[in-house]
Amino acid sequence: QVQLVESGGGLVQSGGSLRLSCAASRFVMDHNIIGWFRQAPGKEREGVSCISISDGRTYYSNSVKGRFTISRDNAKNTVYLQMNNLKPDDSAIYYCAADFEVWGANSGSYFYTPPKYWGQGTQVTVSS
Repeated sequence: QVQLVESGGGLVQSGGSLRLSCAASRFVMDHNIIGWFRQAPGKEREGVSCISISDGRTYYSNSVKGRFTISRDNAKNTVYLQMNNLKPDDSAIYYCAADFEVWGANSGSYFYTPPKYWGQGTQVTVSS
């Protein structure tokens, strides 16, 4: 059964922190790569960060590197996104997704194929 449920979004001031959680079904966790994506109004959905469930390898977009940290708790079937030093440009709906391929880019960011499974999203709003 496919299940991806995000939580932890909210309203925070610039410079503040939030931690997003993605509760996944065992079936989804077995697909190895789980990631966070975001979409702001009028913008395309973009990859933020992802993690390999098996070996913990992580990937980050250059826009969040150094501020966001992705982690997983395999026992709880949960992936987290710790977001620090938030900026107004980070405001978006954040989605958890699974079942896709990822590879690093020379720029320091990463490429990915379209995920097959998506959560419903959680709103993050950063006020200036």
